[in-house]
Amino acid sequence: MSRVLKHFIMLLLGFCPLGDQLGTTPNIRDIVVGRCYNYMTLVHPGTRYDCEDIWTHFEDTVLRQPSCNVAVEDYRQMFRSMTQAPPCHTSLFWSKTRPLMHSYAAVMKHLWTLEDTLAGYMFNDLVWCRQQEDAGFDFSACPEWSACTNHPVYSLWRQASQNFAEMACGNVTVLLNGSISDAFNRRSMFGSVELDSLDPQRVHYVNLHVVASLGGPQIEACGQGSVMDLTRTLQTRGFRWTCTDNDQMLMALQCIQSRSSCSPTNLKSMLFN
Repeated sequence: MSRVLKHFIMLLLGFCPLGDQLGTTPNIRDIVVGRCYNYMTLVHPGTRYDCEDIWTHFEDTVLRQPSCNVAVEDYRQMFRSMTQAPPCHTSLFWSKTRPLMHSYAAVMKHLWTLEDTLAGYMFNDLVWCRQQEDAGFDFSACPEWSACTNHPVYSLWRQASQNFAEMACGNVTVLLNGSISDAFNRRSMFGSVELDSLDPQRVHYVNLHVVASLGGPQIEACGQGSVMDLTRTLQTRGFRWTCTDNDQMLMALQCIQSRSSCSPTNLKSMLFN
């Protein structure tokens, strides 16, 4: 019985093998190359990249070695073909605040997230890995990130995150979740990659926003918990920083997202006070 048929039967039975997840995104080449052309045409008109060349570097990197052995540095040739520098004062970083981050970036249109870069736009929400037996993409099952030291998806996002942080300049913004005990987590992508890649010679201020869920709890804030560890790290590295708890704009965006947590009067107060 083929691996694809076995996997399909297991999906019908509601079972997935331990340590595996769904395989490479179907039609991944068409999606990646298509997004690249869309980025140049509609998202950032005027930019010029060789989409086919980027895909070739990506494919060669992923298929050259086993799926659990694709290191961060293996993607560097691909990233050289898609060099990009967001404008100063626009970089937005986040940790455990993804839905809110998207809303904030949509309102504050000058802000750039990793997903607004070419790499982030092209590979967002995709999965990929190589077959164990053959040098082709595995469309039936891919290992989980935790099962690999050098997972092909995780390694790409680490390199993309490092590049994004290294190019940050001026004032940068960081959104943290105040309703969890580790608002600043050293194991997160922000804590383990992006923070260490920020350059105090290029970044004027790191502006922290700690935002709790509207219904609580408020576990961490600017002056307590792991956020204090973050501010100490910033000071040690020579950054200037600010920190705000429950910014009114961000709270209003949470109201809009939830649609039921705030009355129209409360929402108006948040937006105009």
